[in-house]
Amino acid sequence: PFSSQYKHGAAPGPPLSSFARNMAPAKKIQKKKVVKKFAIDCSQPVDDGIMDAASFEKFLLDKIKVNGKVGNLADLVTVSREKAKVIVSAETDFSKRYLKYLSKKYLKKQQLRDWLHVIANKKDSYELRYYNIHDNEADEDED
Repeated sequence: PFSSQYKHGAAPGPPLSSFARNMAPAKKIQKKKVVKKFAIDCSQPVDDGIMDAASFEKFLLDKIKVNGKVGNLADLVTVSREKAKVIVSAETDFSKRYLKYLSKKYLKKQQLRDWLHVIANKKDSYELRYYNIHDNEADEDED
């Protein structure tokens, strides 16, 4: 009497939509405000006078995108500076990798990319360091 699509002649259960009607309503979960805080330490190049932390801070303020729009920081993202350290705090989704991308873009614009690179020194911070050229020169002298 049943069609061949059901194994052992068992009829299917009730449709899923009736289960959904009988379930308790889902509770809304309130999200905590998660503030992500990243720091970029520019102390080496600033101490040598080849870079200005204030211009880097302004560059970040001008270039950071929020929801796909530049200059849309509102209260979600703040950029501040403590001496030679630039601090970016975000209350929205914000990746550390994006900060590295912007830092490299700034270095390229200032023509410092040949001397400096962006290194992660902690889980939530980057550091601008000089390339280690000293080791290469010592190796060349030995040959």
